[in-house]
Amino acid sequence: MSKKPAEVFIGSIDQGTTSTRFIIYDRSDRAIGSHQVEFTQFYPEAGWVEHDAMEILESVRVCMAKALDKATADGHNVDSGLKAIGLTNQRETTLVWSKSTGCPLYNAIVWMDVRTSSICRKLEKELSGGRTHFAETCGLPISTYFSALKLLWLLENVDNVKKAVQSGDALFGTIDTWLIWNLTGGVKGGIHVTDVSNASRTMLMNLKTLEWDSTILKTLRIPAEILPKIVSNSEIIGKINTGWPITGIPISGCLGDQHAAMLGQACRRGEAKSTYGTGAFILLNTGEEIIQSTHGLLSTMAFKLGPKASTNYALEGSIAIAGAAADLLGSPVVRPADIETTALGAAYAAGLAIGVWSEKEIFASEERTKTSTIFRPKLDEELRKKKLDSWFKAISRTFDLADLSL
Repeated sequence: MSKKPAEVFIGSIDQGTTSTRFIIYDRSDRAIGSHQVEFTQFYPEAGWVEHDAMEILESVRVCMAKALDKATADGHNVDSGLKAIGLTNQRETTLVWSKSTGCPLYNAIVWMDVRTSSICRKLEKELSGGRTHFAETCGLPISTYFSALKLLWLLENVDNVKKAVQSGDALFGTIDTWLIWNLTGGVKGGIHVTDVSNASRTMLMNLKTLEWDSTILKTLRIPAEILPKIVSNSEIIGKINTGWPITGIPISGCLGDQHAAMLGQACRRGEAKSTYGTGAFILLNTGEEIIQSTHGLLSTMAFKLGPKASTNYALEGSIAIAGAAADLLGSPVVRPADIETTALGAAYAAGLAIGVWSEKEIFASEERTKTSTIFRPKLDEELRKKKLDSWFKAISRTFDLADLSL
């Protein structure tokens, strides 16, 4: 009798804006155990949104334990079969913590928080080119979205952060950095890193060199020593330390949520994906070319699947109303069979780094790009064109508002 091949599993941490998930995948991309936990949203003032970073950390711990229990209860030998962990996270959300105590020095400031509006306006007036001053370097306009200005607000307004920076005790990171640092040891040797996709959303990374840009740091007066090291999306970063439901397993994949979704849907150059969560985001893979949009799209990372791998870039647009736009544009929308493509993308990156999958398998296999549903516009073509024309007219009428100080 032939011996049954050993099971191989990859775990994926999916840390989102309103909830955390941990999903365990087998070699065939099938989820064999998962758990999800929602966490608290804080709104201390109008337009401010914060998260408790310690609560997020605990949500990861709970999700890991529950998903492992479910997979084990179904007869899977996860203890011996789990080979790597991938991580995907809400982007831009900003945190500063003490490297000596491991405690956050302020709540995490969430990506949608707009408290930095006045900082944005000030910089736009002071810098040549206004809101596009840094765009050629980092691909992003000056905006409340991105981490740099949230960090600047913390440096200017929170005494604990100021003191920690002055004493050399401060560490900055987005949520990926915070989780990896804690998973790999925290105050006892935790690894302080971020990946290229998350770094590309800070407004501090040079898109060409994939390093922190010294000119931007100098302009914004942000100290380089508090920033994490930038790594690729698929490489062994470190192993999970004791004190977690999983220990000794390498973290070998890390991507921001929208970039993970691109990988999970195997987006090649010239292909786009749209992901619907708290927000809706469309990203187009532009291959190794950085394209500077003249229509308000963001130039950003797609992914870099290994330290020596080629770099894929993307154009990104975020949208508030998505379903109606699909009807207006007359475009069919394809929904993948596995709707959890963000978590799957993180699993792919982790598995790729340790040889569970090859890049060719991820992008070429029909199994990985199969779809469950194709949604087609129902509008009559003549009516569609009429509505689309009205939409363009409405957009053009808003252009004159751009110079108004509201």
